Order: sequence, then C-alpha cells, then structure tokens
Amino acid sequence: MNAENPLFEIPEAAGRPRVRIIAVGNAGDALLGALGPAEFAGAEFAAINTDAAALAASVAPVKIHLENKLFRGLGSGGDPDRARALAEEQFATLKSACAGANVVFILAGLGGGAGSGISPVLARAAHEAGALVLAFVTLPFECEGNRREAQAHAALEQLKAAADGVISLPSQKIFKLIDENSTLVETFQVTGGFLSEGVRGVWSLLTRPGLIQVHFGDLCALLRDRHAENAFAFVEASGPGRAREVAEKILNHPLLDEGRALAESDAVLVSLTAGKDLTMAEINRVMEQVKRQCAHAQIVMGAAVDAGLKEKLCVTVIAAKTNAPVGSVTPRAESHPAATATVQAHRETAAARPRARRAGNKAVQGQLPLTIISRGRFDKSEPTLHRGEDLDIPTFIRRGIALN
Repeated sequence: MNAENPLFEIPEAAGRPRVRIIAVGNAGDALLGALGPAEFAGAEFAAINTDAAALAASVAPVKIHLENKLFRGLGSGGDPDRARALAEEQFATLKSACAGANVVFILAGLGGGAGSGISPVLARAAHEAGALVLAFVTLPFECEGNRREAQAHAALEQLKAAADGVISLPSQKIFKLIDENSTLVETFQVTGGFLSEGVRGVWSLLTRPGLIQVHFGDLCALLRDRHAENAFAFVEASGPGRAREVAEKILNHPLLDEGRALAESDAVLVSLTAGKDLTMAEINRVMEQVKRQCAHAQIVMGAAVDAGLKEKLCVTVIAAKTNAPVGSVTPRAESHPAATATVQAHRETAAARPRARRAGNKAVQGQLPLTIISRGRFDKSEPTLHRGEDLDIPTFIRRGIALN
C-alpha cells in the first residue's frame, strides 16, 4: 500500500520515480486503453470523469467521479466551463489523487467538456502536489466544427500554463498518414497509437535501464516550469541501414512538420531502443542528424537495449518549443494587401519596441521602398510548394521576420 496515497497500492520502487498516469474524460480513457497498461509495470493508473457510465467501464483501477446534483451522473454536456467549475470545486480531491507521485502523465482529448475543463485544473493540482506534470492530448479534426476547435485551443493554452510540458497531437495531421479508405475506427486507432508512443518514449527515458541512462533529475531540470508545447514522433526501422533510415524518417515526419519542429525547438528528448546488436556508431549517426537540425536546443538522449526487438531500432523524439502560441500559423500572402498589412504590423511592432538611444536623438520611423507587384494572369495558378511552404511568399513573411 502506498502510505502517501491510499488510493494506489503499488509500493515505491527504489531508485525509480513514481509515475502516475491519469486519464481525463472519455477520450482520455480511450487513450489509456490504447496504451496497454500491462506494458507499464510499476506505473499507477487512474481515470477521472463526470460521466458515471463511461467511468465504470474504464480499465483504470482507480476511478474518480467528479459530480454534483446538477450533473446527475450524465457528464458535463460538452461544456468545458461546467467541467472546470466542478474541478475547481473538488480541487482537493484532484490534489489528493496526485499526492506522492513524482511524475503525473495526463491523458485527454481537448475540444469536449471533461477533457478541456478538468485537465488544466488537474495539472495545477499535480504541480501543487510536487509532481513533474506532462500532458498528452489530442486536438479535434477540422470537420468536428469551430466550437470544438475553439474550446480545444483555449484549453490547450490553459494546460500549457499549468503543466511543465504538453505533447499535443492535432488530429488533422493524421490525414497525412492514412488513405481515403481508412475507416473512422482505424483513424482513431492511428491517433491513439501515435500519442501512446509519446507516452512510451518518456516512460522508457524515466524507467528503463539503458546503455545511456537519463536520470529523473536531469529530466526535471530540462522540463520543470518550461510550460512548453511539444511535437513528437515515433519511428522504427530494421536491417543494416536502419540508423540512416530512422534519421530520414525523423526529418520527414509529418508530426514534426518535416523537421521544422526540430529547428524551432528549445529542448529535445531522444529515446533510442534496439536489440542487443545496438552499436555506438548507430546512436552517433542518429544523434548527428538530430543535432544538425536543432543546433541551439538542449538535448537529452537515452539509449536502451530490449532483447525482444531483435533487429529493430526504435526512436522516439520529443521537441519542446517554449514560446509556441496556440493556433499560430505562418503568415500567408493570399493577396498582396494582406502581405502589405503583415509588413506594416511588423513595422509597428518594431517601432513600439523600446530602444536605448542618446539623449536628444529622436527616433524616426522610416518606410521601406517595397513595391507590390500583381501576379496578373498567374493570380489563380497553383503556388510553388516545398516541404509545406509556399515559395511564392516572400521569405521575411514566411519566417515572421520583423523589418525595422
């Protein structure tokens, strides 16, 4: 029995952090089922929900039902505000559920009621309980409507403010990984599978003895209070050229925006796992490619041997970007007036930025001699795309460079 928290019966393992995996809402519970709890020996599992029937069917051994008289056990009705108010009302219960854990993983789907409303409050409760808090969440497909999308983005901002790190999977990106004949069930299985790999990658870094070990203190120093939004990918390959193949898959992975997420990252976690034939040369080859893409990022790497993998090499990459505003997109010059407005916005931002200057000197805002040229008869032609970027858009606009 866990003396610090009687809800959980697993005794603390010497030299290993206590990891608690908590599913929130129906989508979070589905993600928990996709994990296969048997693979996470020593982890503690719990489910939190406002829907009594769904909670009863959860695979989690510990079930926490957030309820009041208004809900009548039927859930939050897809309203994050109602779920959030209920979570705040029972904040002590959430904090108690996190007591004694060194690391809390939160699994949720954002866009609905319970996941969007409870997850940020749970993250704050876990943080106050002293745990390192990592959230693994899915964002809705575009076809699910503007309301769910807006609720998901608002919840993601709140979750980023409360958790030490958030790994989010925009479901829309899954379309790059499936074909038009994939069924709805298969699509959600792919989504759950990818997020599960992110959980497994961090779990391996924390708990699996390796050739190159990542200590819990190192992970805390890297992630604690970073409040980052993360991108991740899981790749694998076999055969004599497996190191080169996984490196190429990482650099071209759609969930890493074909390598751009690495280039923009502040911190990167890399977990390599292979059979007993894993060589130092293979580790070095993979890490060289990763470092080349994120030269300015802090990198934490772990390498472990799993005899069951035989000839297979598996790599999990998590790239953290601290200042990643939710819903931000690279400016697109759909029309030249929009491009002009973007340039003007950069000018105004730069003009508003305080600068040290000598007394008596008055700052003068200059105008750049830019000439807007119409595309004429090519106005309706297809854009020139390279790795998802429209090369017809000026570089300073694509990269968001402020012009002073």
